[in-house]
Amino acid sequence: MMNVLATTMVAATLTIPGGGPAATLQRQADELRRQGAPAVLLEVDTDRRDLRVRSGDVPWRAHFRIGSFTKTYVAATLLQLVGEGKLTLEDKVDTWLPGLVRGNGNDGRQITVRQLLQHTSGLPDYLAGMPYLFDQRLFEQHRYEGITSREAVRLALTFPREFAPGTSWNYSNTNYMLAGLIIEKVTGHSWRTAVRDRIVRPLGLTETTLPGNDPNVPNPHAVGYERFPGPDATPEDPDYGEPIDATRLNPTWGGAAGEIISTVDDGNTFLRALMRGRVLKPAQLAEMKRTVAVSDEFRANWPGARYGLGLVFVPNSCGGSWAHGGDIHGFKTRNGVKPDGSRSVVVTINTDSLKRDAGVPKPAHDVTLDIIDTALCK
Repeated sequence: MMNVLATTMVAATLTIPGGGPAATLQRQADELRRQGAPAVLLEVDTDRRDLRVRSGDVPWRAHFRIGSFTKTYVAATLLQLVGEGKLTLEDKVDTWLPGLVRGNGNDGRQITVRQLLQHTSGLPDYLAGMPYLFDQRLFEQHRYEGITSREAVRLALTFPREFAPGTSWNYSNTNYMLAGLIIEKVTGHSWRTAVRDRIVRPLGLTETTLPGNDPNVPNPHAVGYERFPGPDATPEDPDYGEPIDATRLNPTWGGAAGEIISTVDDGNTFLRALMRGRVLKPAQLAEMKRTVAVSDEFRANWPGARYGLGLVFVPNSCGGSWAHGGDIHGFKTRNGVKPDGSRSVVVTINTDSLKRDAGVPKPAHDVTLDIIDTALCK
């Protein structure tokens, strides 16, 4: 585990004496409250010290659901197995999961492991078949129900493929459910056990958990709030209703695509270790950083972004960073790490359904892009 020489915690107030990056980060965290964040916690890690800033009602050492940041851990685990010669990125899905991916034009004989990890498989997203995730009444009825990875994949296959494998890009959680199943086939253990044994324990990520069917978030934690779209919702205006407490839920619907719980400190430790070659061999880290173009919708939030294998390259004012955010009921995670691992930041917001204060303009890009730029570049 990476050690730091000191930790500075900045009080949750607009009136930090003086200027500098800490004061700027505090102002930006408070501005995120106006954008609809109930609370914000972030930590910047460097070789010299850590800097932690918060705004709103969130514990300094809060645990939170990291959502799709899980994908980076899963991709790294699978790439470790590639580095050990236990499979290749060009293996077909059907080699490891024979006959599983069939139907509606979806065919595991045509899809490679690489295409799963970079979202170029063309597989539809199983979330499209889970309406209870997007409706308050249904969510409250089904929030504690579990789903297996294979059930999620079968649900995805009820929809037609998005495109021929390798011809385009579309973010689909189905890809990582399959990646988790391949890890299980190769190792003989669950993907959770593999991630825990290969990533979490070796890096000393003592506050990172893989909960499975457990609906709880370990203490301390903020309340995770969720708003659901209203009857007149549009992509531009979700018409959100009142927030509910969505902290407790069964996260197996996220699975290897979005289940992990962690902290800002553990998230930074992982990102910096990854960039510094402590997780993957050089060849596999280089593969992780080989990027492809993303969709227009994705670029609208992160201008110039490109997707690797469970990693996103995001341009910024000091050259660019590697990142992978995550959204899940009650929590939004954003992050970034310099390519040399010298500085990283993790931001958690205790909702993924932000409703701006009256009169506050909609941001032109992802709501955390500016604060992450300050953390990494100022």
